[in-house]
Amino acid sequence: MILWKRLASGFGLGLFLVQSLFAQIPQVPAEMEFADLIIRINPQARREIQLDVDAQYRNPAYLKVKQERVNLYMPIVERELREVGVPEDLKYLVIQESSLIADAVSTSNAVGFWQFKQGTAEEVFLRVDNQVDDRKNIVNSSRGAALYLKKHNQTFDNWMCALVSYQMGLGGAKAYFGDQYKGKRVIDIDRNSHWYFKKFLAHKVAFGSNTTYLTSSNQQLVEVQVQGPTNFATLSKKYGVSEEHLKEFNKWTPNGKIPAGRTFSVVFVKEGKLEVKPAVIRQEQAPKKASQETATSKYYTAYKRADSYPRIGGNTTRASQPDQITVNDLDGVQAASTTSQSKFADQIGMKEKKFRKLNDLDAGERIERGNYYYTEKKKSSAEVETHVVMKGETLWSISQKYGIKLSSLKAKNRIRNDRELKVGMVLNLQEHRKRGESIPVVHIEPSPSQVRIAEAKTEPINTNPRIEPSPAPKQSASSQITHVVAKGETLYAISRKYGVSVDQVKNWNGIGAQNIISIGQKLVIFKP
Repeated sequence: MILWKRLASGFGLGLFLVQSLFAQIPQVPAEMEFADLIIRINPQARREIQLDVDAQYRNPAYLKVKQERVNLYMPIVERELREVGVPEDLKYLVIQESSLIADAVSTSNAVGFWQFKQGTAEEVFLRVDNQVDDRKNIVNSSRGAALYLKKHNQTFDNWMCALVSYQMGLGGAKAYFGDQYKGKRVIDIDRNSHWYFKKFLAHKVAFGSNTTYLTSSNQQLVEVQVQGPTNFATLSKKYGVSEEHLKEFNKWTPNGKIPAGRTFSVVFVKEGKLEVKPAVIRQEQAPKKASQETATSKYYTAYKRADSYPRIGGNTTRASQPDQITVNDLDGVQAASTTSQSKFADQIGMKEKKFRKLNDLDAGERIERGNYYYTEKKKSSAEVETHVVMKGETLWSISQKYGIKLSSLKAKNRIRNDRELKVGMVLNLQEHRKRGESIPVVHIEPSPSQVRIAEAKTEPINTNPRIEPSPAPKQSASSQITHVVAKGETLYAISRKYGVSVDQVKNWNGIGAQNIISIGQKLVIFKP
């Protein structure tokens, strides 16, 4: 609370501004817009809603603290709603639910910014365990809330009903509303309208007016993407903020430690006009058609969502032992060290042949430390529709990331091997690509804190099963050889041996930035 107290008292305009605005409490109109709806409010309902608006302004000191939270967090909330396809108007629901307090807990044990119970949180891919509670993460919880609301709106075709279902649940809202509002775009609000929606309208009026944003704060919330394992002690030195500050704004990790397994959003406050969005869809050329802009935004959403996979659940403190964790809702295990398939299979009590089949491994491939492996059959489709290929990824690594069978991934995209992959390719993870259909490719330019998608385009691939597509390196198939890594060999030595570059060897084999290779590992080489 130290920082929030400072936010409430340490700015030039101070409480005098809020007190002077008290006489300018926004008034509930007879008609207003909400999402894609026109809301008509009768006089009795207006008086009822106005009482809630007035209550927000009753305590000037608390109002100012809440306004500062709104100013800090709303750009991220708006972005997450927008990227999932939910109207930004629903952003006021997060104020209604928690007053934007990260560790708020309700009497029914709902937690966090959007007040999720654990079961509901897991339904929208939020991680909740003793290491991470995504409900207290403004980025992930907002994305989860957007997914929840969008799913319910598909049932009602009415954002008012979808919003009320956030409080009642889908079943309760269906029983309450039936089909009376399905597709309806003009809603009349009276004394009998649901209290939860009227309370929401009060928050929209109270915090949607210009007066609520007239604060003197020059502070912005900065979001950075962090790959674990690391901790706040390390990050405080890197970003020039205190550990206490990081803990206050990132209560999703209870001990200040960020575990391995995925990229996490870490936020902190900085002075000045800073860019809070970690991604920008850049439009440097002529304006695009609306359909192309929509496609680009969609592909960025797919790129960003990939950070949430693989989804790890269960007892993550014993991830290297069998029957302790799930990987994408499938039984799995994490390799504690680099070893052979036979030794690893023995350690987890499984036959080597079965383990190899479950994970689409070739005989002799090494088990890599830190990787997750499946101990039950992978699925034929993933939970998400698409994946944007990034540098260093292979068909196998993508199939493991989402828990989809390698054969299914290849079949859905009519791709046979890694040589056909290109950075930026948008692969299907659910639907089969039609014969002759082009694979979209987006241009992605990564930087330390942001990713710009500059342009969406498509590239055809050869789908004739009788003709082998030309490999990316543009060498003939006869030039492909397999090199088995010997003791003491490095990527540089191997590249010199075959007259190719280190980057080529890494790209052909999906080797990451750490340049890690293992004795006995098989590398594909295309001789010039």
